[in-house]
Amino acid sequence: MVASSKVSGHGRDQALNLLSKNVPRTNKKDPDHSRSLFTIDHGLKKILKVCGQIPDLPNQLPMTENTQLIASVLLNKLYDDLKCDPERTNYKDICDDYVKSKIDPNDMDKTIHAINVISGLLQGPFDVGNALVGRQGIMEMMVALCGSDREVDQMVAVEALIHASSKMSRAGFIITNGVSLLKDIYKKTKNEKIKIRALVGLCKLGSAGGDDYALRQFAEGSTEKLAKQCRKWLCNPQIDTKTRKWAIEGLAYLTNDADVKDDFVEDELALKAMFDLAKSKDKTILYSVAATLVNCTNCYDKKEILPELVQLAKFSKQHVPEQHPKDKKDFVNKRVKRLLKAGVTSALAVMVKADNSILTDQTKEMMSRVFLALSEDPADRGIIVAQGGGKALIPLALEGSDAGKVKASHAIAKIAAISNPEIAFPGERVYEVVRPLVSLLSTDKEGAQNFEALRGLTNLAGYSEKLRVKIVKEKALPEIENYMFEENEKIRQAATECMCNLVTCKEVQDRYLEDGNDKLKLLILLCGEDDDKLQIAAAGALAMLTAAQKKLCKKMTVVTAQWLEILQRLCLNPNPYIQHRGIVIVYNMLNSDDMELSQKLIESELLEILTVVGKAADNPKRQEPIDAAREFLQGARWSHLSCFPSRLSDTEMALRQDAGLGQSTGLFLPLWGSTQTHSAAAAAAVGKRRSRDVRFLQRPQHNVTSSKKYRLLNISRSADNDPLSQ
Repeated sequence: MVASSKVSGHGRDQALNLLSKNVPRTNKKDPDHSRSLFTIDHGLKKILKVCGQIPDLPNQLPMTENTQLIASVLLNKLYDDLKCDPERTNYKDICDDYVKSKIDPNDMDKTIHAINVISGLLQGPFDVGNALVGRQGIMEMMVALCGSDREVDQMVAVEALIHASSKMSRAGFIITNGVSLLKDIYKKTKNEKIKIRALVGLCKLGSAGGDDYALRQFAEGSTEKLAKQCRKWLCNPQIDTKTRKWAIEGLAYLTNDADVKDDFVEDELALKAMFDLAKSKDKTILYSVAATLVNCTNCYDKKEILPELVQLAKFSKQHVPEQHPKDKKDFVNKRVKRLLKAGVTSALAVMVKADNSILTDQTKEMMSRVFLALSEDPADRGIIVAQGGGKALIPLALEGSDAGKVKASHAIAKIAAISNPEIAFPGERVYEVVRPLVSLLSTDKEGAQNFEALRGLTNLAGYSEKLRVKIVKEKALPEIENYMFEENEKIRQAATECMCNLVTCKEVQDRYLEDGNDKLKLLILLCGEDDDKLQIAAAGALAMLTAAQKKLCKKMTVVTAQWLEILQRLCLNPNPYIQHRGIVIVYNMLNSDDMELSQKLIESELLEILTVVGKAADNPKRQEPIDAAREFLQGARWSHLSCFPSRLSDTEMALRQDAGLGQSTGLFLPLWGSTQTHSAAAAAAVGKRRSRDVRFLQRPQHNVTSSKKYRLLNISRSADNDPLSQ
């Protein structure tokens, strides 16, 4: 069916897709790859035949515009599925024999069919195609065909040269032997299809030095002229889509030059034309668009070069790569802003929906890199959400290469940390976000990724109980607890805030009730740290835990001897948010039905501290802890403590009388029947998402709007919260 002339182009595409999805192993750990071996032995030549078809020649197989690319993808997947060198050698031998059988000096149609097969292999299993190009006479034949009188020969040969020049060594040969020929073709031919291919060939050769400013292949200004012509063709709607696609291919190479990047992003018509083509039916253009965007945003991996090594290289007279002045961060940020303004996110969202046979893992990885670069500035994340970027990132984070999934997950974490999940990931999609974020908590990931993931999970955990349960089921708790021990202050703070939002889950509370661990001890000790934000998160978590589980009130006094000192520090803290949480923790402990614990608290200085706080004058900036202390003093009763009346001094009695709190016996009169109910209600207010007792930060920024105000828990979302900058 693959090589049958009776099958339509769409039927052939579906047959190739069927093979691509079902023959190679989905899991490389599976030892059985017999399907791939059988397909290679019995069908590889048929797939190569499809790759070598030239629509401009007679008696060719019916094909669509995507058929040859789908065939190249299948060839690549079959090659990647092989496990050992003998199997790969067999694959190369079959391809070599097929190409040799088609090269015939007396039949030019068969020869250009062989050249087109090599082009297909260069777009698929590059190592195989590159090995064939290195055969004696193949490169010379390509260069010779560029000078043929037949336009179809020139077109096939130029395409082959473009694909072959990916390696620096091949590019050097073509620069030496073929540049003048490509220039002649570009200047003399009247066929636009051939002219644009020759232009792309020159573009690729001109970018052979990559982004190294010192390795320019052509004279100063030549690459800008080539790019200007590519943009001119790209913006011409009268040229067919397939030809305009080659203009983007040329820009994908030329945008290695920073001057070309700046000129391109300033050309709004060219950007719009590229995005429109990315949304068209011809999906063979996706890789070129993604490569162009990666170059414009500088989001490729680049190793940091140590100054000592640079000096050593100069001393030994070795070449040192030079950065273009326009590749510095300020210029990159400006280009990102222009791309966002032009609607790059909506184009990427459409590209993600392409068929998997066209959207290769490499293309997905490049798109993930672009999304991550676009979301770097918190001010831009609202635009990304508004244009559907949040939804588009989910499939990229779940499928593709390992590096691509990590980049997409990191971009999701950045968006989830500051956006309303209800808007950024509408519907049931929000539950799919949890797994990518949890995957970033692994210790082998970078500190920035751990930090952003914790911030995102904090936001999600404050959104709904179902999401909290989902986070727990994804086994995120051990990782979050691990980062609460982290030396990096920002990561430790983010982990504590995340735990604060999760403690309302019964599963989390049970972990703190377990014996033989230091989870509760750590939480208490974190309340004694000097960092206000860390104290707010730790004290909020402790307040909710002691309200929900009375056993933890007693356990607090067992796990560490510093518990009383830390509670006193909380109640005396000048920060009203910390002080409020401390008061609620004390209230929970006094109402834990443990007489011995209550007696310890009363015999300490806590009563005097709370009396002074409650007697303070009204102050809008500190009203919450003042009201909590007054409510505590008015409502608590310790009539069962025989030691209480004798414990009060004359000064304390006077303070209580001034506050209107009983006179002769020194007992507090209850204002409600159930102290347990009020205890749970008061402490549950601390740290919850819509409580009046906790400082919330609203997120109306980034053009994200909602019918109701959405508030986040306990964390300040600012761009300077980068753990790596500490």
